[in-house]
Amino acid sequence: MDHYTTINEVLVNLFNDIMHIEEKAIITADFKDISNNDMHIIEAIGEEASKSMSTVAKALSVTVGTLTIAINSLVKKGYVNRVRSEEDRRVVLISLSRKGKRAYRHHEQFHAKMVEATLAGLDESQTDVLIHALQNLKDFFYRYKDEG
Repeated sequence: MDHYTTINEVLVNLFNDIMHIEEKAIITADFKDISNNDMHIIEAIGEEASKSMSTVAKALSVTVGTLTIAINSLVKKGYVNRVRSEEDRRVVLISLSRKGKRAYRHHEQFHAKMVEATLAGLDESQTDVLIHALQNLKDFFYRYKDEG
């Protein structure tokens, strides 16, 4: 099999399977009440200081209205805290609860294992080539997104 065919098959299979595989890996018995999409919202909120709804919506490339629906569910399930800003009552701030932080760290561990598996057996120059190739792929998708 030539390089083009091999890379095409690997990419197509990865893109078809990655969300399903990630969901099976991170939505465990402890976090069975949330979806993969919810986990990515938790990741976007992060463990640091509270963020505004508009900041998180922008990071996820969704509208504030779309995010609000998901946040309502995550607040109800105990993953997210929501408060109005003291400085500007129009601004809604969200942060992770203790349960949300546990989910965040669980997701982070999955990603760390994924990166470790990807880099296993590669020397520094091979890692540099991989990073360059992945950056090219990312750039392609961003250009395609903007053109499409």
